[in-house]
Amino acid sequence: MTNSVRFRLGTRASLLAQWQADWVTAQLRARGLEVERVHIATSGDQQQLVGSPISGTGIFTKEIQRELLACRIDLAVHSLKDLPTEAVPGLTLAAVPERGPASDVLVSEQFTALEQLPPRAIVGTGSLRRRAQLLYHRNDLIVRDIRGNVDTRLRKLREGPFQAIVLAEAGLARLGLAQHISQVLPFERMLPAVGQGALGIEARADDADLLNALATLDHAPTHAAVKAERTMLAVLHGGCMAPIAGWGRMEGEQLVLTGRVLDPAGRQKLEAARAGMASDAELLGKQVAEDLLAQGAAALIAQSRT
Repeated sequence: MTNSVRFRLGTRASLLAQWQADWVTAQLRARGLEVERVHIATSGDQQQLVGSPISGTGIFTKEIQRELLACRIDLAVHSLKDLPTEAVPGLTLAAVPERGPASDVLVSEQFTALEQLPPRAIVGTGSLRRRAQLLYHRNDLIVRDIRGNVDTRLRKLREGPFQAIVLAEAGLARLGLAQHISQVLPFERMLPAVGQGALGIEARADDADLLNALATLDHAPTHAAVKAERTMLAVLHGGCMAPIAGWGRMEGEQLVLTGRVLDPAGRQKLEAARAGMASDAELLGKQVAEDLLAQGAAALIAQSRT
């Protein structure tokens, strides 16, 4: 591999996607590689543009993966929480850089904590997982759908009927918007989405030179944590839209995974946690999923499809 080779990085055009692409581009250029940016519109972007409810698997990734398989781009950077768990033949998750903050946050112009919101306060979120956990702890709230990129949602908070919205901490931090955070929601109340705060760099499985370069961006503890989370999600057959939450992290020498499943209305919550070696991340994910299924998780997940 020579420095004259220019790799084409496929990315969405949103501000957050551009931050992610900028970061990966800078890392690769620091390693002597040339990177060209290719913008790709996804079906998820189109749904957000027209204000439609976000639905479907891989809506922010499948068009980009199609371009990868067609060799029109060489690598792609995804928000890992958007990347389906089903493997795409010919593609591989080449690197998972060190994770950013995984938490969800409350954003409000009037209140500094979830506990301060008055009864029947209107809270905006586009996530069934967030909705279910909000209602589990505060069934007196009115949770309404909100769509759009981070900047769009902040504008809707200012102009709309919402007293608060819930967003991912990592997105606000990466866009330099952390000053809008009113409260970082504790994991006891709001467990994150599988892969939240982590990036996934995807490439063709047979592109050995690029894979070797991308391996230098991989953060082994993060990769193990998200492998456990994504395995749990795959075994649960939930998809990224279901009210399923997961948080993997290293505690000393052990990898710990906590999984949570709720019904869409937030009336019931199931939770399981296990610890093991990082090398057993996939097994750990399967075990936590099986523990949740033994508690009745399949029935709660099925409710989210009706």
